[in-house]
Amino acid sequence: MRILYDPAPRRTEEIFSDADRDRFFSKFQVVEIDPVDREQAYLRHLPTTDVLISQQPMGADRLAQAPGLKAIVNVETNFLPNIDYGTCFQRGIHVLTPASVFALPVAEIGLCMALSLARGVHTSHGDFLTGQEKYGLEGNANAELLTGSRIGFIGFGDLGKALHKLLAPFQADILAYDPWLPDNHLRRLGVHPAPLDKVLQTCRVIFVVASITTENAYLLDSEKLAQMQDHAMLILLSRAAIVDFDALAREASDGRLRIATDVFPEEPVPEGDPIRGIPGILFSAHRAGALASALQQIGALTLEDLDQIAKGLPPVACRRAEPETVQRLNSKPVEFT
Repeated sequence: MRILYDPAPRRTEEIFSDADRDRFFSKFQVVEIDPVDREQAYLRHLPTTDVLISQQPMGADRLAQAPGLKAIVNVETNFLPNIDYGTCFQRGIHVLTPASVFALPVAEIGLCMALSLARGVHTSHGDFLTGQEKYGLEGNANAELLTGSRIGFIGFGDLGKALHKLLAPFQADILAYDPWLPDNHLRRLGVHPAPLDKVLQTCRVIFVVASITTENAYLLDSEKLAQMQDHAMLILLSRAAIVDFDALAREASDGRLRIATDVFPEEPVPEGDPIRGIPGILFSAHRAGALASALQQIGALTLEDLDQIAKGLPPVACRRAEPETVQRLNSKPVEFT
């Protein structure tokens, strides 16, 4: 099977373990693309390509140059709007991404954030460093248990499911709002389906784990955030565009809500951004999923599906673009520095 390999901005050593890299290059006929000669290389090699590993645009013109194309794998891990998905679906070309590799590491840091918000771990640490620590009960103002609490999810995809598993020991009452999933499906996954307003109004901890779509930008605006209970906790783990960050900052600055976020509207966050001075927010610099072990799973899952495709079988490891939803996603490319 002939593979046109253009993983940039990912690097081969980043997404493959040594063993997987050796198997990838030995088992398949891999044509590596030099970014300097990218356009001409695509013209030369697309006519004989079976699988494309690339984040580059694949409009109708380029797809027409690849009559034998079976799959496009985006190892940057987003379904980007630079592909003619209609043509791919019509021709039976799988468009794949191994994005699920980040679910568990992001879920773990999300749980860590929730515990720190609930028990004031990060604020207590800061107080101790400045000699302002409070001992015993006095040091637990607004502290509460996750165990037995009501916890909400906004979105319930791979990340939501991974977090749900980690929360099992806490015996929480878990509500989930996800308009793309039927209620009975959510019940089978062990959560209670609920409208957004109920999640906001009744949950002490809310995890925002929804993908950004054409329909949910600024879903959590000032009006929605105002529905949350006093001193409730909001942990933002998916794209920043789902939240009005100015409204979020206002709720945190006066201490009404406890906020944690791993994502921001602009990254890197400018040095002088006022959000840096808000003590009511627990910050993480978009690092929740960036573990070497997770990144190497990109290569592992890609290899699994390459083996499937080589056997004439459908891919099973990576997420597939679906006609009903992919055009409604609004993912931005990951920025690398």
